[in-house]
Amino acid sequence: MIHPPCRSARPAPALLFALVAVLGLLLAACDPADARSGEGPADIVLLGGTVWTGDDEGPTAQAVAVRGNRIVAVGSDSEIRVLAGDHTRVIELDGRFVSPGFIDNHTHFNSAGALLLGANLLDVSDEEGLRERIAGAAERLPEGAWITGGDWGAYEEWEMDSAGDREAEEFEPFDPDRSMIDDLTADNPVLINRWDRSAFLASGSALEAAGASCDWEGVQCVDGEPTGRLSSQAAARVRQAIPPKDLELRLEEARAALADLASNGVTTIHDNTPPAMFTVFHALEEADELTTRIYARPTLDRVEAQATLGLPRNFGSDLLQLGGFKGFVDGVMGNSTAMFYEPFEHTGGFGNWRDMMDPPGNMERLLLIADSAGYWPQVHAIGDRAVDSLLTLFEHVEEVNGPDEGRRFRVIHAQHLAGPEVAERMADFGAIAEMQPYHAIDDMRWMEERIGAERVRWTYAFRTLHEAGVLLSFGSDWPGTNAAWYTANPLMGMYAATTRQTRDGEPEGGWVPEERIDTETALRAYTVNNAWAEGNEDRKGRLLEGFLADLVVLDRNPLEVDPSELQHIQVDYTLMDGRIVHRRESGR
Repeated sequence: MIHPPCRSARPAPALLFALVAVLGLLLAACDPADARSGEGPADIVLLGGTVWTGDDEGPTAQAVAVRGNRIVAVGSDSEIRVLAGDHTRVIELDGRFVSPGFIDNHTHFNSAGALLLGANLLDVSDEEGLRERIAGAAERLPEGAWITGGDWGAYEEWEMDSAGDREAEEFEPFDPDRSMIDDLTADNPVLINRWDRSAFLASGSALEAAGASCDWEGVQCVDGEPTGRLSSQAAARVRQAIPPKDLELRLEEARAALADLASNGVTTIHDNTPPAMFTVFHALEEADELTTRIYARPTLDRVEAQATLGLPRNFGSDLLQLGGFKGFVDGVMGNSTAMFYEPFEHTGGFGNWRDMMDPPGNMERLLLIADSAGYWPQVHAIGDRAVDSLLTLFEHVEEVNGPDEGRRFRVIHAQHLAGPEVAERMADFGAIAEMQPYHAIDDMRWMEERIGAERVRWTYAFRTLHEAGVLLSFGSDWPGTNAAWYTANPLMGMYAATTRQTRDGEPEGGWVPEERIDTETALRAYTVNNAWAEGNEDRKGRLLEGFLADLVVLDRNPLEVDPSELQHIQVDYTLMDGRIVHRRESGR
């Protein structure tokens, strides 16, 4: 078995890219003893609960005390009660469950914020639903802000909670026109699309802003008036009229995303971070508005330029760090571009390599640069051939640069294995399986149709990987893809990993039930394991004296309920950095 070792004492350089000037102001190396810790009574005590610490030496307790942004004690009620003073906030748990704050290993924060503030149309397939969502977005957004994307109709062909055991039905795709939304969008131009990019819709205000007319190729007109329906080429021309988002709008999107994460007990995200988001995160930290810690991941193709800066790995503060670097080997299952040894049954294709794999040897070069600089590459690989190819590349890095027990390379998604021997190979190398369990219960809608019942046996092989000794790291891929919304709720991910059933409980017994895991293993994958995967296991992921005060209070004990109930457990409190950042209104 591979167990998370102690954090390496060897300083390893990590590097920033062009935004280092901004981050330099923000990300001073942090002292583990926060200035707010001090002496005296606790600021918050939580009493009378079931405390799961995540620590093997003392796995359970009754109570926790917090001072400043640190845990000052974990123990029995009598031990913790004496730490309360006149001004201490006392939370009586009444038997509720406390765990380390959840850590999500894979988010797209900027996309989630844009969807939460804007229009999420994935489940929209009629005029009533379209008007409701567009009206809501127009109400939330400032005047002049564009409503874009949306991805309407994603659940028309395959129902959201289908277990994939029904025949595809003939249907007429929803085909909206501007008359459905023009009265709602005079102040907020609209350019939205169907989920598969086969259709685009612009409002009258958007057409006017772009100067679009019936003279444009790809603008559908009836009686000399544009209907708002556009070809992809015409939509691209309209898109040129969209002004860049200003900082305040991006901050509002970020605040919506932070609130969603806090309500789900998420206190750290490993975020796939585009360059512009560093400015947003910096502004939020400066304003003391970050309610979730950010482990930011630029793309691996930037590592060469950054390798000259000589910054340490995880450069930054406890709230915002420059983390690993995300690479890509193959495509995705949604559009049948994941790379397989055998062809997709519905297309005959084998998948596609991503740009970082071209020219031959490029990915190898990037991985060697990252490893030499002390970084931990984290690389997307979905199909069985892609996973094997990535492991070969990882092993080559070790051959060239030499062994290093501190390496924490990740296989992002690791969705489809050629067989159990691949899990053994990952364990031998020490590769981390960065997985998102909700994928399994969403993909079952159509997976067998695409690769066949026999091949899905090694799809999302949670138990096979765990029993081989591979460290499981769990997250959400929030907010999902153009074909599905993925919740940021870790309890839904735990439900998916332990039941392998849709939210409606299908199929009976679970999809590939051999790969179900137990609830505590799933909980560790959202806490202890993710802290280790990011290299911060000495300060978070467990509830121990001196650790950062990130914790979540649940209304029920997930380790005692039937796994089918996990998706219904509520987050009553979320504490991040010693602050209460979420309290459920109906919670005690």
